Amino acid sequence: MFGLCVLAGVLVATLMMPMATGAGAVVNQATDAMSSMSSSLAKRDMPQVSVVTDKDGEPIAHFFKDYRVETKPEQISGYMKAAITAVEDKRFWNHDGVDWQGTMRALAKNVSTGGTAQGASTITQQYVKNYLVHVVAQNEVDAEKAKETTVARKLREAKIAVELERTMSKEEILTGYLNVVPVGNQTFGVGAGAQTYFGTTPDKLTVAQSALLAAVVNQPGSLNPRSNPDEALERRNLVIDLMTDPHNSLRISEEDAQLAKNEPLGLTPQLGRPPNGCVGIGDGTTDGFFCEYVRSYLERSGIDDDKLETGGYTVRTTLDRKSSDAAKEAAKKQVPTQTDGIANAMSVVEPGTDKHKVRALVANRDFGNDPNAGQTAYDIVSRVQPFGAGSIYKVFTAAAALEQGMTINDNVPVPANYTSSVYKNGTNPYTVGNAEGVQPGDRTLQMALATSPNTGFVALQEKVGLNAAVDMASKLGLRQGMNGVNSSGSTLKDDGSNGPSQAEAVKKNKRGAFTLGYTPTSVLELSNVAATIMSGGTYCPPTPLEEIRDRNGNEVPIKEAPCEQAISPEIAGQLAQGMSKDDTEGTSKVAASAAQWTRPMIGKTGTTQESKSAGFLAATPQMAGAVLTYADGSRPRGICDGGGDAPPYLCGDGNIFGGKVPARTWFDAMTKIHEGLPAAPLPGSPPPAP
Repeated sequence: MFGLCVLAGVLVATLMMPMATGAGAVVNQATDAMSSMSSSLAKRDMPQVSVVTDKDGEPIAHFFKDYRVETKPEQISGYMKAAITAVEDKRFWNHDGVDWQGTMRALAKNVSTGGTAQGASTITQQYVKNYLVHVVAQNEVDAEKAKETTVARKLREAKIAVELERTMSKEEILTGYLNVVPVGNQTFGVGAGAQTYFGTTPDKLTVAQSALLAAVVNQPGSLNPRSNPDEALERRNLVIDLMTDPHNSLRISEEDAQLAKNEPLGLTPQLGRPPNGCVGIGDGTTDGFFCEYVRSYLERSGIDDDKLETGGYTVRTTLDRKSSDAAKEAAKKQVPTQTDGIANAMSVVEPGTDKHKVRALVANRDFGNDPNAGQTAYDIVSRVQPFGAGSIYKVFTAAAALEQGMTINDNVPVPANYTSSVYKNGTNPYTVGNAEGVQPGDRTLQMALATSPNTGFVALQEKVGLNAAVDMASKLGLRQGMNGVNSSGSTLKDDGSNGPSQAEAVKKNKRGAFTLGYTPTSVLELSNVAATIMSGGTYCPPTPLEEIRDRNGNEVPIKEAPCEQAISPEIAGQLAQGMSKDDTEGTSKVAASAAQWTRPMIGKTGTTQESKSAGFLAATPQMAGAVLTYADGSRPRGICDGGGDAPPYLCGDGNIFGGKVPARTWFDAMTKIHEGLPAAPLPGSPPPAP
């Protein structure tokens, strides 16, 4: 054996290097790298599938670069081990990493022909090559170098293979190989292969199934059993015959072989590999928007896409199936999925003083890549949309007034029209009127929130100061909407080239219409505003995460912004009481009555001036939510309410209001979400009679 190794080294040196000293220098420089590589291989730390689940642990999405289910030696069928060694390396259990007899024959032939070293690779060497290609390589160039047909590559493989045989057992090497090797259809390893082709686990693989997987390893593309079943069957039966060879350390009987060859391929009707990413997951049409928020939230928390697709994490989210399904059905009921040019998005957040858990992010649109089927893969629920929430923003003006000492029983003048002495409309005075049906006349701040007069709130915004109202919007929950996007709703760039922020622009230009809610808005952030109010004024970032565990089951700490006291509990209680009349005496009364709603709640409707969007923000102490109905087509127009059970439609001058489609969606969803929960009182004390 020593003599063969020496001869192999001489032959390799002759082919590779003109000077012996050069060869020695290269080998010496590579020694540390090779030792490090063998140590890495011994740990078998290879790319793993990450799974994202709902709060109860049911999977909603998988993320991976390679579909691989890592398995332990005892989790792999003996038939699988017999099949792969029979066809790929029948002397596997006896050699020391390199089959020197085969290597010598290949080297001698290549020396005589002037070719390059091919063939004679052991399973250990193949493990090295596949690990370098599918685990270590950072790009296509690295991968090509790892599998190039050269003597240099063969030498590297042989050297690492011999080192591996010293540091790992045969079972560990075989298991590592069976975890990393490609088996076609973007599937790697026998754990994933068993699931993809047969819908089973690797410990249950039969003779025929094991032989097919071992056959595919030879040429994963051309031997694809789905597209080339005849060739795959022929190769499978060859492997079965090889499994009977008496020289194999693992073998089967002739009788078992014949029975296995008589079996069909036995593939599942559909390949069992799970969809990759947020599109096409188990209930992707519903959960895709939530999944996309999770993905972006993880990236901001330190787990980027590359880590997620290779790290083998288990991410348990806050998604509540009951809430999500109820919200989805309500959104579709009011605005059918394929309604032309109209989106209906809803977010549900659970209040709390330590976390604001996101329970649902849905829309009438399905999450997917087929717009003709009413699908979109753009996150229309959590991201800031280019449409406003209308008079919902009056909540921020009211909150700023309360913080400055006003009470919800104090008087708010409501003229029929109001011309501002502070704000301008270009070079002209800024004049505002009330929406149809809103009568002039003084009323309390509480009733002003319920009836939503424009004139009274523009005047109140002048009194408290525009800056205070804008800052209050940010404090209560519109962190991204105020500070992270510009006036068109586009995310601010790091270099500030597309700034200023929306908050800065509103303040600088003294835009009096801020309290009327014309600015781009996130549905998720709106619902979190209600959660902040219901949490005693405690703002928490809306989180989709319960816990993250790594591939070994260890909990992974995540970077999340802490909760903070945005407004005092006393102001939050006053604001909650101030918003408590919308469903009984205000703009959502008709929708609440139709839903037979009786629970204490806060609420505020909103509609933008051209009726291209309308919204509803509301909450109980147990759950907060927001709905935004808006024109999402390439040429947005006003939205008309269809009336009764008829869906809304695009029209010239819209007539939609927050108390129509958005409020009906909210009450429909929240009635189901609150089933089984006791009615809870609102925070704060009811105001005395005026």
